[in-house]
Amino acid sequence: MRFEKWQALGNDYIILERAQLPFALTAARVRRLCDAHLGIGSDGVLELSEADADGFVARLRIFNPDGSEAELSGNGAREAVMYLRRRGWTDRAQFSIQTAAGEIRPTIHDDRTCALAMGRARLQSADFPSGGADGTGTLEATGQTWHFQHVQVGNPQCAIHVPDGDALQALDLPRIGPGIERHPLFPNRTNVSFFRAEAADRIRARIFERGVGETSASGTGACGAAIAHVLRGGDSPVTVRLDGGELAVDVDESLLFTLTGWAVPVYTGELAPELLADLAGDEPA
Repeated sequence: MRFEKWQALGNDYIILERAQLPFALTAARVRRLCDAHLGIGSDGVLELSEADADGFVARLRIFNPDGSEAELSGNGAREAVMYLRRRGWTDRAQFSIQTAAGEIRPTIHDDRTCALAMGRARLQSADFPSGGADGTGTLEATGQTWHFQHVQVGNPQCAIHVPDGDALQALDLPRIGPGIERHPLFPNRTNVSFFRAEAADRIRARIFERGVGETSASGTGACGAAIAHVLRGGDSPVTVRLDGGELAVDVDESLLFTLTGWAVPVYTGELAPELLADLAGDEPA
C-alpha cells in the first residue's frame, strides 16, 4: 500500500488515500503508523477520500499520533492540499475540501505554497463552556496562574501572552502543557500557544498541541496566537515565528482569517506486507 510523507515547518504527516486502505484507521493503527520504531514515524496521519457532497475536491480526516482525531490542522491541511494538486485530484488553483471543522478553501500560489481561508474564529464555544463573550479566562496549572485567550479556529486554542522573550524561551512546555491541555475548563482538551509580540505585526510563539505535545510548528496554533495578538491591538497580517519557521495569518475585523505557508513532500513509500498484516489484525499494540 502506497503512502507519502510530507512536512511543513518540521510538522510531518503520513498521507494515505482511503480507497487504497484495506482497513479502517483505528486509534491503535494510527499509533502504530506514527511510531518511529514500529511504524513509519510521524506527527500524525492524513486520510484523503472522495467528498460526500458536491463542490468539494476531497474529504480530509486528521489523526494525532496518540490516535485521537483532530478537527483541523493548519500544517496538515496545507500538506493535504498540495498533495491533492500534485497527485492530480484537481488542476485548479482554488478549490474546497471537507474537514471535521467544516469547509477549507485553499488558494495555491506555487508548487510549495498555499493560503487557506479557514473561516471565522469564535471566542465563545462549547470547548470553553464557562467562557464569556470575549473568550478570556484564568486558570491554575503547575502551581501558576495563567491568563489566556480562548479562540475556536476549527479546533480549540488557548493562547497565553508572555511579555518577556527570555521567559517565553525558558518555559518548560512538556511540564506545563499537559495541565493546561487537560484542564477542567476545556471539556474537549485544548491546544496551547505561548506568544509574545516582537513588533506590531510579528509574534514569536511556542506550541503545545493537543494529542501531540510540544511541536516545532502548528498552523492552527499559529492562528490562535495571531488572533489573540490582534485582539490585544496587534496589526494584521501577523507573521508568526515558530521553532520550525514562519507562517502568515491575516485576520479581519470580523475574525475571518487566512493562513499562508509552505508544505513539501519528504518521501514516497510502500507499507511492507508484514506491517499491513499486523495492522489488519485485531487492534495492534
